[in-house]
Amino acid sequence: MRILCVTGHSDRPEAETFIGLKRLGIDIQVLCPTSAQHYRRMLDNGVPVSPLQLKSRIDFKAIAAIRRHLQDEKIDILHLFNNRAVSNGILAANKMAVKIIVYRGTMGNVSYWDPGSWMTYLHPRVDRIICVSEAVRGFFLQMRWLWLRIPPTKLVTVYKGHDLSWYRETPLRLSSLGISADAFTVGCTGRYRPHKGLEVLVAAMSHLPRHLPIHLVLIGNMDARPLRKLIARSPAKDRIHLAGYRKDAPALQAACQATVLPALRREGLPKVVIEAMAYGVPPIVTNVGGSPELIEDGVSGLVIPPGNPEAIAQAVMSLYEDPKRRETMGHEARVRIRDHFQIEQTIHRTLAVYQDVLDKMP
Repeated sequence: MRILCVTGHSDRPEAETFIGLKRLGIDIQVLCPTSAQHYRRMLDNGVPVSPLQLKSRIDFKAIAAIRRHLQDEKIDILHLFNNRAVSNGILAANKMAVKIIVYRGTMGNVSYWDPGSWMTYLHPRVDRIICVSEAVRGFFLQMRWLWLRIPPTKLVTVYKGHDLSWYRETPLRLSSLGISADAFTVGCTGRYRPHKGLEVLVAAMSHLPRHLPIHLVLIGNMDARPLRKLIARSPAKDRIHLAGYRKDAPALQAACQATVLPALRREGLPKVVIEAMAYGVPPIVTNVGGSPELIEDGVSGLVIPPGNPEAIAQAVMSLYEDPKRRETMGHEARVRIRDHFQIEQTIHRTLAVYQDVLDKMP
């Protein structure tokens, strides 16, 4: 089989999937920007990579480039990894006998009422939608309007896999943020978005006893005026730290005693939680999207209802007051990633999707 993958950035699990498929003998090629984080790694591991910058949902130059690859390389499967890749790839494959597989890593923003959705995930040329979690697959399954449904056979869940060997950075010292070595620190990594529930997390800090050395570190692009105002009004403002965007975010999160993802909706399979778990940091997640699929509640993490600052505070206190439980839960978090979200599983399950699609060709 000959596979052409089109992507916008190619994170580590995605790049390692391409490399793993190549090592299995699959004729796979990748189109992505030269700025993609793992562009050079893919080339160094024998994956043919060609530069392609997708500038818009309809990019005629990109469409022509994808179409040339489809024709010249006699591609069997076109695998598309983001919105721009999907819309441009489908247009490039017009009237060509190629199977089309698309990837979906988040919930929401697809609708029968949205014309853009018919150019992407609802397009009749799409043969499979690979969903990053069961929650994303469930979102598609519940979509309906009149007689319109997405056939369940078109939807398949393939978790993005990881490897513990990727996470060996030395945890950073938090003294640079003004946090003492004996403090209990809760980390939260991400970007400021209304659906991320960061306001709820900040509010949770006021439900913790003020005399306890429990600190919150917000890692990522969170310099938003509403959030800063909320922090300034918080009685715990001296224990809330904005670390900003960090390339070493996983190592900073690894220095924390717990991680929290207070999302209100739309989570696919949050990488920031996986990274923390890989470092043995016990996670607290809301029962939203694919987050609960990452952990066994009470064993490798804690699952709480969304939008509930008291529940966050109670979960944090349960870990603060029981160091042994926290240590055991952190260990089980690592085991959970090692055993259930490993990259080798992703590689072989992706290959199985390819084989299934080709087996059903007329």
